[in-house]
Amino acid sequence: MATSGSPSLRVVMEKVLFLLLICSKLHFVCRAADRNDRPIIGVLSQKLASNTSSYIAASYVKFLESAGARVVPVLILFPGGGVNITSSGYERAAEIFYQLALEANKNGDFFPVWGTCLGFEELTFLTSRKMQLSHTNTSAAALPLNFTEDAKRSRMFSGFPSELMAALASEPLTVNAHQFSLATTTFYSDGSLKNFYRVLSTNTDGNTEFVSTFEAYDYPVYGTQWHPEKNAFEWTRPFIPHSPSAIKTTFYMAEFFVSEARKSFHRFKSQEEEDKALIYNYNPVYTGATSAFEQIYIF
Repeated sequence: MATSGSPSLRVVMEKVLFLLLICSKLHFVCRAADRNDRPIIGVLSQKLASNTSSYIAASYVKFLESAGARVVPVLILFPGGGVNITSSGYERAAEIFYQLALEANKNGDFFPVWGTCLGFEELTFLTSRKMQLSHTNTSAAALPLNFTEDAKRSRMFSGFPSELMAALASEPLTVNAHQFSLATTTFYSDGSLKNFYRVLSTNTDGNTEFVSTFEAYDYPVYGTQWHPEKNAFEWTRPFIPHSPSAIKTTFYMAEFFVSEARKSFHRFKSQEEEDKALIYNYNPVYTGATSAFEQIYIF
C-alpha cells in the first residue's frame, strides 16, 4: 500500500490518527487558547490511470496553502483498475479515515473533513453505505449555486461577504467536472443522508436537480460537488471562470476550511517526522498540455 521509502497507511494512521487533518508539533507554535496557527492538512492521492503511481493535483495544494495551511500527501497505491468510490484503494483508505474522524469528533477531538467532487461522492457512499449517484450532464460546466435556506445559517458560508453570496447565486462561478451527482430526491429519501447532512446548495443539468454543497449537522464534515480550487489555479479548460468573484470564491472556501483546521491540535511526534511528511519533499510536474491539471504531484 505504500510507495518505496514511504510509511504504510497503517503506520501513518497510528502516528497521526487521521491524515485528512494533522497539525504541527513545533513548540513555538503561535496559538490562542482555541487555535492552532500552523495547521497541516492531509490530501488523499488518487491512482494515475496510465500506471501504478498515484497523484495529487497541485491546485488542491495551492488552494490550502493560500489560506495558511501546509499539506501532507496521503499515498495510496493499488495496482489495476480506476478510482471507484465503492471498491478501490481510494475508497478503503477514505473509509478508514472517515470512521476515525467521526470517532475523534465523538470524543471531543475536533477533526474536520472535506470532500471535493469525487471526495463529495465518496462521502455520500461512506455515510449511506449505498451507491446512489445518478448520471448528469455536468462534466464541463460552470454554474451559479441555488442556495437553500440552510445556507444562511451554515458554518461554511457564514463568513462570506453578502456581495459574494449574491454573485455565487447569480453568476456561473462554480466549476462542475463530474458525470455523476446525488439527486436531491435521492438525498431526501435516504434517512442516513438527510439526517447527517444539511443541504446548502443545489444545481441542475436541466433534467436532474442534484445536491452541490452540504455540511454535516453534528460533525465538521463538508462537501462540494464543485471545484472551488480550480478558479484560481487551473487554466486548461475554457469553462473555468477567472473573474474577481470567481477568485474570491476560491479563497473564501479555502479560508473557511483552513479556519476549521486551526481548531485541531493533532501533531507529529517529532519535527523530523513532520519534515519528512510534508509535500515540500516532492516537485510538481507541468501537465497542462495533456491533462485537466496545470500541475500534478506524482508519487
